[in-house]
Amino acid sequence: MMKINDKRQMTSNLLRRVLIIIGSFFTGLGIFGIFLPLLPATPFLLLAAACYIRSSERFYKWLINNKWLGSYIKNCLEGKGVLLKAKILSISLLWITIGYSVIFVVNIFQIRVILILIAIGVTMHLFFIRTLK
Repeated sequence: MMKINDKRQMTSNLLRRVLIIIGSFFTGLGIFGIFLPLLPATPFLLLAAACYIRSSERFYKWLINNKWLGSYIKNCLEGKGVLLKAKILSISLLWITIGYSVIFVVNIFQIRVILILIAIGVTMHLFFIRTLK
C-alpha cells in the first residue's frame, strides 16, 4: 500500500519534470525571439525563468547567468526596462493579430469589442513599462 507521502513525492517529481519541459520550451521560443523580429524574446524568457525557479535551481541559475539570455531577464526584473525595439514589435504584433481576428475571424460584435479592449489594455501596459536606454 502506498503512503500519502509517497504519492505527494511522485506528484512533486512529475510537476517538477513538467515545469522543466515547459521552461525549456519557453527558453527555445525566447531564443527564436532574439532572431525573429515578430517574436518577442523577453516574455518567453520570463516564463521560462518562472518555470525553472519552481522546478530546478540549476536550470534557473543557468538561464539567469547565460551571457546572451540573462540580460533580458535581469533588465526586466531589476526594473531597468525593455528595449524600445521590443516594445514596438510587441505592440505591432499585438495589433496585427487582434486586428486580423476582429476583421476576418470573429463575427460576434461583443467579442470584437472585448478583443479591442484587451489590445488597448495591453498596449497601455507596455507603453508604461520603462524603456531601456
